[in-house]
Amino acid sequence: MRLAVDLGKLAQECQIGDSIAINGVCLTIAQLRGSLAEFNVSGETLTKSTLGKLKSSSPVNTELAMKAADRFGGHFVLGHVDGTATIKTIERQGQFMVSGVEPFADIKFAANPQLLAQMVVKGSVAVDGISLTIANMNEDSFSVSIIPETLKKTTLGAAKIGDTVNIETDILVKTIKKQLEKILPQKQSLTAERLKELGF
Repeated sequence: MRLAVDLGKLAQECQIGDSIAINGVCLTIAQLRGSLAEFNVSGETLTKSTLGKLKSSSPVNTELAMKAADRFGGHFVLGHVDGTATIKTIERQGQFMVSGVEPFADIKFAANPQLLAQMVVKGSVAVDGISLTIANMNEDSFSVSIIPETLKKTTLGAAKIGDTVNIETDILVKTIKKQLEKILPQKQSLTAERLKELGF
């Protein structure tokens, strides 16, 4: 698929060959005309992400790659989407600009067991490229609390129940989980109790 995105002012910092995240998916600029950037999207990316569902005029989250000398805040987001999740519930707290109070939102996402196995409460997750902290989890979902600034600056501000989003789990959690699975007996699953036994 060929995807064209109007980057606005971000285009001034870009050139052909640069990596940029679109809804959390790392893509390479193939052509740049003014503020309009074009990307080639592979079949694998279309299978793993929501990019194939975008329509003309769809808003997207955009983020430039971090420079080596930049200040680091948040968690490592690589733009390598692990899968998708679906918005299950949205609970908004407060009304926009009423008495100067802006709304927060608690959003619950339904996700498959493979994605949930790579998450931990209070750990990080990228939802459509937005670095967030996992507030709660259960056997089929996880939830996050969204601050007003994030609701204003990203697509989550207009999110609806049933929307599908791209999910990238924390690379540190994935790496630790994989290494622990190598040293544990194959028939023994990785549980919270077993992690405690191992000193975690």
